[in-house]
Amino acid sequence: MTQTLFIFAVVAFIGIATPGPTVLLALTNGSRYGVRASVPGMVGAVLSDFVLVSAVAVGLGALLAASEFWFSVVKWLGVAYLAHLGIRLLRSKGTLAILAEAGTSEQSSKRAIFLRSFLVAVTNPKGYLFFSAFLPQFVTPSEPQLPQYAALAVTFASIDFAVMLGYAMAGAQAIRFLRAKGVLWLDRLCGGALLALAGSLALYRRHA
Repeated sequence: MTQTLFIFAVVAFIGIATPGPTVLLALTNGSRYGVRASVPGMVGAVLSDFVLVSAVAVGLGALLAASEFWFSVVKWLGVAYLAHLGIRLLRSKGTLAILAEAGTSEQSSKRAIFLRSFLVAVTNPKGYLFFSAFLPQFVTPSEPQLPQYAALAVTFASIDFAVMLGYAMAGAQAIRFLRAKGVLWLDRLCGGALLALAGSLALYRRHA
């Protein structure tokens, strides 16, 4: 299993490092709030990884591949949410929203950061289809499958967290040089990218 996990990790890293919705959010969060305050978003994305892998393990990925209706439901939820986030970033004034407030507002902000990353991932049907096609190649049918799926989930989630941490750190470092105007353009860049991803998802077909 060790060699299989290594190959899986290499392929997973390539896929995760390619800019997608969750890493773009990590980059944006890092630039606006700092690395430490971006952690809830990373946790949300990691939790979504376990949800996706669990869904594939119980057959939800196969259901989305077979059902046009449920595929469309999940897809358009994902399109709407990505578009919503993209528009919000495009309309941003580029202000640095550092989480310095105490009490309820801070907890609310952390929940918002967590939910954004979590919802972006779990409403993307491409994730379910990707895992449905990807994971079984690293699972041995003749051996207990639950431990294998668990090992794959932990490996994928660990790499995902590390990559998002790197993006958040890059965003936080960039702001030291770009300042307020830089935040504005970074928000616009990420907002445009999220809208492009929403458009790509809208055009995505089940059997593509």
